[in-house]
Amino acid sequence: MTHPEHPVTPSTGELALEDRASLRRVAGLSTELTDVTEVEYRQLRLERVVLVGVWTEGSAADADASLTELAALAETAGSEVLEGLVQRRDKPDPSTYIGSGKAQELREIVLATGADTVICDGELSPAQLNSLEKVVKVKVIDRTALILDIFAQHATSREGKAQVSLAQMEYMLPRLRGWGESMSRQAGGRAGGAGGGVGTRGPGETKIETDRRRIRERMSKLRREIREMKKIRDTQRSRRLSSDAASVAIVGYTNAGKSSLLNALTGAGVLVENALFATLEPTTRRGEFDDGRPFVLTDTVGFVRHLPTQLVEAFRSTLEEVVDADLLVHVVDGSDEHPLAQVNAVRQVVNDVVAEYDIAPPPELLVVNKIDAATDLSLAALRRALPDAVFVSAQTGDGLDRLRARMAEMIPPTDATVDVTIPYDRGDLVARVHADGRVDATEHTAEGTRIKARVPMALAASLDEFGTF
Repeated sequence: MTHPEHPVTPSTGELALEDRASLRRVAGLSTELTDVTEVEYRQLRLERVVLVGVWTEGSAADADASLTELAALAETAGSEVLEGLVQRRDKPDPSTYIGSGKAQELREIVLATGADTVICDGELSPAQLNSLEKVVKVKVIDRTALILDIFAQHATSREGKAQVSLAQMEYMLPRLRGWGESMSRQAGGRAGGAGGGVGTRGPGETKIETDRRRIRERMSKLRREIREMKKIRDTQRSRRLSSDAASVAIVGYTNAGKSSLLNALTGAGVLVENALFATLEPTTRRGEFDDGRPFVLTDTVGFVRHLPTQLVEAFRSTLEEVVDADLLVHVVDGSDEHPLAQVNAVRQVVNDVVAEYDIAPPPELLVVNKIDAATDLSLAALRRALPDAVFVSAQTGDGLDRLRARMAEMIPPTDATVDVTIPYDRGDLVARVHADGRVDATEHTAEGTRIKARVPMALAASLDEFGTF
């Protein structure tokens, strides 16, 4: 029982969860397009949104699933989804993404629902964004901008914030636009005119050019900062790699339950929330296998279909955890409607990251999570499709022992504990133990030098005749 005079201090994860819950959009802001500055325009809140997608390939169910995921992303960003429509086309319209007729229909839906934002399920070119906004007369953003917005809301560390800012600027740079004349007005004097004085004549720099230049300067500064922070991360990672603990990276689709699994396996108190992209900074915790061997478990940022290239680039240092791992624990949401599509999306991103380093991907252990929330029918289908997977529930603890055993099997021991008495005429072996192993205790006896140590497997085989393991 908790007494008032001894309040329980909430964990870091709980505090972060409270902060997250308080990050909600401000309602009631006017959003009809007006002659506002670029900064004011960027600060308009996503409040009441209409979703629109273009179905170019796959089945109708795939198109619906993609729009459902877009709705989940929009709600994570704090929006209220009012309507969603899908347009069947061979390819997106180069002018308005959905075609002029559908764009007009979209305008009527916006008016009828009172929506202030249209979110498109794809990455739109600057021209498509502009053309569609002129028709629907409210703010239009695409899937990439939405994911960047979620990352911007949820980043907490200095490095995470810098990475998201860089990704947003890379995305925004070609999409800067002017409202009214304010963005094209020249900052210099009157071209060739009198009265400006010496040094003030000439075309000068337009407002939009000034903004572009400032963004490029800021991007250069952010890249330098991220490089400096990367050095610190590299030092920490190399220290982990040089230790005798096996390195395990948890990868998976966003909201698959990676953080819950990390907590269940290591007893950590990491933020867990039923929301997309709850984890943006990699979290590392230590654990032990049943045989006493230590391992280091790293929770990575979740993936999503069509993860923006800007984010993959910006979060490269986070994804490098995948490259150095001895094992990838690939978590799949067993309760999702399309789990196999999630598996393919994650493998695509992992392969892209690993390909850059020209190395073979680490071994992968598939883990189907949330079996407590999945139906028997869907689990049976998954067992057929993924015969090597381990089925667990991080929530209830079901299957975690099997998972630990499989992880230990897939990471074979690289060293062994020995207790040997080496004859005095084999000083060469004593020297090798000191050079290659980690000596815990040494004792000089009548028979020779007794050593307790952890040594590489090959050396342990050479010492087999002198003692016990």
